[in-house]
Amino acid sequence: MIKAKDEGDAIEIANDSIFGLGAAVFTKDIERGEKIAREKIQAGCCFVNAFVKSDPRLPFGGIKESGYGRELSSFGIREFVNIKTVYIK
Repeated sequence: MIKAKDEGDAIEIANDSIFGLGAAVFTKDIERGEKIAREKIQAGCCFVNAFVKSDPRLPFGGIKESGYGRELSSFGIREFVNIKTVYIK
């Protein structure tokens, strides 16, 4: 088991992966947890004080070797359609 010495070390260990589907940050300081999830963790989905799960209202997908693009929600539907422009003068 790899043990982290501090928060920076834990983030480095978490990000030192070829995968990046989902991550979770557990903390008593919600604002700090949100900043870590938003700015420091390399994952397509990051949850604060909750386990990773999909929800049809939220975009879901990974980065790195965990995939490309998003599924679910209004963002995900764009992965399955081709937009076409027809211009007539």
